[in-house]
Amino acid sequence: MVKVNENFLKLPGGYLFPEISRRVKAFLETNPPMPLIRLGIGDVTQPLAPAVIEAMHKATDEMSRKETFRGYSDDSSGYDFLKEAISRYDYKARGVDISPDEINISDGAKSDCGNIGDIFSVDNVVAVCDPVYPVYVDTNAMAGRAGEVMPDGRWSNLVYLPCTEENGFFPDLPERVPDLIYICSPNNPTGAAATKEQLKVWVDYANKHGSVILYDSAYEAFITDENIPHSIFEIPGAETCAIEFRSFSKTAGFTGTRCAYTVIPKALERGGVSLLSLWQRRQNTKFNGVAYVVQRAAEAVYSEEGRRQVKETIDYYLNNAKIIREGFAKAGLTAYGGVNAPYIWVKTPGGMPSWDFFDLLLKKACVVTTPGAGFGPSGEGFIRVTAFGDVDATREAVERITSLL
Repeated sequence: MVKVNENFLKLPGGYLFPEISRRVKAFLETNPPMPLIRLGIGDVTQPLAPAVIEAMHKATDEMSRKETFRGYSDDSSGYDFLKEAISRYDYKARGVDISPDEINISDGAKSDCGNIGDIFSVDNVVAVCDPVYPVYVDTNAMAGRAGEVMPDGRWSNLVYLPCTEENGFFPDLPERVPDLIYICSPNNPTGAAATKEQLKVWVDYANKHGSVILYDSAYEAFITDENIPHSIFEIPGAETCAIEFRSFSKTAGFTGTRCAYTVIPKALERGGVSLLSLWQRRQNTKFNGVAYVVQRAAEAVYSEEGRRQVKETIDYYLNNAKIIREGFAKAGLTAYGGVNAPYIWVKTPGGMPSWDFFDLLLKKACVVTTPGAGFGPSGEGFIRVTAFGDVDATREAVERITSLL
């Protein structure tokens, strides 16, 4: 008799975003009074940059000719042309010595943040920020590291790092020492971005205790403050305690194209074992790599035209964030983020539960947001609003919401 992985059965309800979709679908069946505006799930709305499209077409033409056709790549870590561009523009241009062979191309930061657990023992203690991107928690629960769900919604074996108004949405060091520490900056969902000083505390802590920081910097391209680091490897000592995840999804609109990368320095070892070698072994076994056409498209992001065009799109979304943040402030709502990140973290009025405020905005304003409670217990009393919509729709959504208050 086949036995299932019973850790899956411990997961409460469904994944956050399908639950939002279910509620939206049910609402749409009731003949809503206005067209729906979606500012909930963080999907982009602007098309791929012209330079990216041109590179994709060229690569597609290559695939149509026998002499330039590409099949399997030599290994799953990605083509040298893309890894070299990443090394040059994302790291060495900022004074960070990350070499191409420390970069591993993948189909998404979400996948890598979840799959990285494969190279670590199930006995490791995991720390997550609260509120948190659900993937960090759910994938560790699936692996058996999380323990059991407690009455307050927390998992018994996880170390929770509260990120609240009181600490500026950046965690303090915990009493219990974790082995694996998830940090996301700029943060999803709060929009907070860590300073070099804040990250240095965690890097020193991880090196002292032999922990590994799993650093999600998928939104680094939205950083506008010169004092905010774009990579954890800008912090001295991070090369011996950190793994970094990055994505082209929000940076360059690749949500439907799928390309990302993970950086593991050669200096990062635990128990005398290279974590880079373990990850590459895992990927070569379970993953055949990102399509050649997509990798050529990603390479074009780093061309002179590509960088200019991608920056224009990021500025477009940051302008949306400004519209949302300032509009809510005028309505008397407390809003955070939206300066170095595409997310705005909004406090619900009068202490209203976040799912109740979500339902109110959906049914009365026909605007989809994301309830903060879906990101963890400390997310209660907030909603997350994304800046990835169309600018006119964003203005309309803000007007509808503020007219209710």
